[in-house]
Amino acid sequence: DMLVYALIAFVIMNLLSMITPRTLESFRMRVLSHGTTCLKAFIPVTVMSAVYHIGFLVFTVVNSLEWDMLLFSALMCTCVLAVLFWNGIICVYCTSVQLGIKHRVIGIVLGPFFPFNLIMLYKIIKVTSVEFVFEKEKFIINKERADKQICKTTYPLLLVHGMFFRDSKYLNYWGRIPGELEKNGAVIYYGEHQSASSVRECALELAERIKKIVSDTGCEKLNIIAHSKGGLDCRELLAVTDAAKYVASLTTVNSPHRGCKFADCLLDTFSESMQTKVANTYNAALSRLGDTNPDFMKAVRDLSSSVCTERDAATPLPDGVFTQSIGSKLERAMGGKFPLNYSYHLVKHFDGANDGLVGEESFKWGDNYIFVKPSEKRGISHADMIDLNRENISGFDVREFYVKLVSELKERGL
Repeated sequence: DMLVYALIAFVIMNLLSMITPRTLESFRMRVLSHGTTCLKAFIPVTVMSAVYHIGFLVFTVVNSLEWDMLLFSALMCTCVLAVLFWNGIICVYCTSVQLGIKHRVIGIVLGPFFPFNLIMLYKIIKVTSVEFVFEKEKFIINKERADKQICKTTYPLLLVHGMFFRDSKYLNYWGRIPGELEKNGAVIYYGEHQSASSVRECALELAERIKKIVSDTGCEKLNIIAHSKGGLDCRELLAVTDAAKYVASLTTVNSPHRGCKFADCLLDTFSESMQTKVANTYNAALSRLGDTNPDFMKAVRDLSSSVCTERDAATPLPDGVFTQSIGSKLERAMGGKFPLNYSYHLVKHFDGANDGLVGEESFKWGDNYIFVKPSEKRGISHADMIDLNRENISGFDVREFYVKLVSELKERGL
């Protein structure tokens, strides 16, 4: 049966493609490409096999032939197609970033049900194909500009996380951004401060972190990029600590410089006993993950509009430090991932246009302000700005956004 041999040869060829060097960035991308190729081949080959065996069946019945050859051919083709399909689906499930949990779960649930399984398979192929092309283009861009080291700033970068997160090598708060910056020459350090505490306490902790980096490396200064509450912590650092002399620039990303009225609402709505219960649960959990002295309620209170507005007025722009801020806007709730898709409407009620967590009017601060225009009808959320969901958003390449941001710091001599 020539079709069987052709299918077997195709599978062997694709298996070999997994270990053959390719001009791709990583083994993950080679496996993703291989899996997508297998799935693309699966659909037309399945149709060809079905047509062939229907014809074989008619021929067998009309000529009153034995059924053994038909059954053998059908069995062999089914086995080869199964290898082709599972080879492809396992590869893309294990390597694709863009499929997400939703596509994976729906694909499993609809697997046994024809024709919904084919429709879902088509969607999976579409997602992984676009992902592969996008990543390949990024690889080519980075390869072409590698010698320019456009993100090799005079002073290293310090990335400062926001509230409710700790820096971890297993789950980077900044998603794929640090890797992209490092490919273009950046040297990166992390704040490594408490996940939740008051702005003042976080500022003091970050000041010690900066002094240690400068002392250990001799880098003289740092360029800080801080997200959300991290931006407030760093502003406080510049205002109240002696570490300000070690800061060349501060860029705040979606930071609530004038607070969140949404935070005021939560503080007014929940009883003191409920606040204490939530705080104790959070503090206990984060203590096990590395926080030495987490304080949930101090962090939340320091995000209220009254406290932030007062602090904003009391901390003028620092001398000798380039300052800028970035903000974005989420156009509709469904554009944000959980839990921002739920908080969006509440924040909109109190703060108007927002990124799912912080009102647009709170972003602007510093010598320069960059507003990320919404991508189509989706918009850009609070989490999108740090690539927390590792999502390739149409019209907004977050990794390239930061490459451009850091390259401009380099152009300023920072």
